[in-house]
Amino acid sequence: VQLVESGGGLVQPGESLRLSCAASGFAFSSYAMSWYRQAPGKERELVARISDGGGSTNYADSVKGRFTISRDNAKNTVYLQMNSLKPEDTAVYYCNARLRVTNYWGQGTQVTVSS
Repeated sequence: VQLVESGGGLVQPGESLRLSCAASGFAFSSYAMSWYRQAPGKERELVARISDGGGSTNYADSVKGRFTISRDNAKNTVYLQMNSLKPEDTAVYYCNARLRVTNYWGQGTQVTVSS
């Protein structure tokens, strides 16, 4: 099982980034997918989640209207489009796959928002 995140980097406030998470080794289309983030000294928090078929999404209040989660089950990939980035969005972003009690995590990708 592998979840490989990419797309992180250093951007200025107000700019955009698109994170990708490529999955392999499990039945991707059966799993709900999520993005979490963890800032230094803080607990890991849920950013966005998408259902297995992609028909249902939910977001943390702090990112509603700015971030969009999507998935391509044909490519076994989940995305996080992040617009209007703020310094408080700085964190390591992790991809998560969940099906009942089974949980898989990626290694994380750093997003830094700074002028």
